[in-house]
Amino acid sequence: MDFNQYQKKAIITDLFGGKPAPIDSHAFLAQLLGLMGETGEIADKFKKIYRDNNGVFTDENRQEMTKELGDVLWYISVVSTYLGISLQDVAEKNIEKLKSRMERNVLRGSGDNR
Repeated sequence: MDFNQYQKKAIITDLFGGKPAPIDSHAFLAQLLGLMGETGEIADKFKKIYRDNNGVFTDENRQEMTKELGDVLWYISVVSTYLGISLQDVAEKNIEKLKSRMERNVLRGSGDNR
């Protein structure tokens, strides 16, 4: 499955109808907050692995993290749909940006436009 196929399948499960939505709409804000929440869940799971299991990553941790990463992917897909952006384009542009940074030896550092 490619990113566009995923996006088409994922948006079917959107409770707000899966249509582009303005950034000040209830639907957009709910999905953006969902993305933030799921990202926080990933951070919390890593914290607990680090704190409680001395950083040892088990198969069970891997299964749980796969689920959480899937939730993040779903929210990124839905937010992209609301903005009228294809998930495939998001992925391709990100790789282009990272490749350019690598070629210019600026992967490290700060700033969006390095």
